Amino acid sequence: MTKRAWWWCGGWVVAAGWAGAFPVVSGLGPHRSWGAWAACGYLSAALAVVLLRRRGREVSVAVAAVGAVLVPLLVLVPDGRGQSEVGVIERSGSLLLHTGTPYLADPQSVAEYTPYLPGMALLGLPRALLGGSPLGDARLWCAAVFLLCVLRTVPVGHRLGAAALTASPVVALPLCVSGVDLPLTGLCWLALVRAAERRPVAAGLALAAACSLKWTAWPALAVVAALLAASAGRRAALRGAAVAVGAAAVAVLPVALRAPGPLVEQVFAFPTGRGRLPTPAASPLPGRLLADLGAPGWYAAVALLLLAGLAVGASLLTHPPRTAAAAAHRLALGLSAAFLLAPAGRFGYLALPLVLVLLPVPKAFPLSAPKGLPWAPPSSSPTTSRRARAESRPSSRPWPTASPATTSWSTPRPNRARSATTPLSPTR
Repeated sequence: MTKRAWWWCGGWVVAAGWAGAFPVVSGLGPHRSWGAWAACGYLSAALAVVLLRRRGREVSVAVAAVGAVLVPLLVLVPDGRGQSEVGVIERSGSLLLHTGTPYLADPQSVAEYTPYLPGMALLGLPRALLGGSPLGDARLWCAAVFLLCVLRTVPVGHRLGAAALTASPVVALPLCVSGVDLPLTGLCWLALVRAAERRPVAAGLALAAACSLKWTAWPALAVVAALLAASAGRRAALRGAAVAVGAAAVAVLPVALRAPGPLVEQVFAFPTGRGRLPTPAASPLPGRLLADLGAPGWYAAVALLLLAGLAVGASLLTHPPRTAAAAAHRLALGLSAAFLLAPAGRFGYLALPLVLVLLPVPKAFPLSAPKGLPWAPPSSSPTTSRRARAESRPSSRPWPTASPATTSWSTPRPNRARSATTPLSPTR
């Protein structure tokens, strides 16, 4: 077995150990069910890599996807078992359809809060339209948005890596039990790729869709604008930002004007720990530990959060990303800092930046000097760059190369035309 096959086998074994811990340590039924099925799927995938010499990796990815994604969905979706987020999305879709707003006017419990922007309610509309059909489950539609964004951006040669990432615990667990952050991740990635391709309108529309789901996508606006400015110029950056802000406003403002109080309370105050009811997000992250110290600790966490945001913003100005991968890493860094320093957060939120880093990178888009920028981006080929620099550098010879007009008469003139009737000499 090759070294690469051993790496694949070891990765599936680690995934099996991680999934196998859920039935032991988790107190949530959907997580325990997923862990049991996924552990079996990952162990089977590791065996497939060991036993099959030809196409072992492809078979292992298919086996892992069946065990960690397909079977858990078939077990959990028909029974309606999942995290509370699934029911929240489906209820918000029904409320949007019947009342015009996804928020309850006077929620009495945490379960009645909807901490998402109005765009998320669109993923709950299938449940309101299809009733009790399993096809109306919000997890399926969240997964569909994520997979569609990945398929539209990942190169054909990297499809196996993208499929392995989808079958891994980083994506498979949220896909099967909640799915709420997957469409946000896919749309942010799509916006970054379209910005790297110098398509500001497409990038702005994808970013607007992400920003209408959760306000945690709003930092991506600065990253996409910086990437567009570095790759296509300032006008393209302004165009993309205008499209993103305008389209997001069209999606959010009608609901915000109809129910401003519930939106502010449930979308902004509740997730940050300043709502009427305490948020259940209580992972022992630095921001949460500071907020537990009282009002001074909460303000200290917010101050650190703002300083981290300013640092990332300054890096975008001084060292703007020029590729989709660099922009994804910068966005992942900013989101990780935000989730770690937020007054209320969960470890599960960190899956979003992790997926952004692990997604396969499309082929680099050739860059040239965009209008409005005083500098030219470097060439993607080092060889081409050296050759271009050598050709543009002044010659170091003490005299210029002789031209045909100044060539000595002793030099034979080139034979510019050869008679078609004269056969070629064997020595010529």
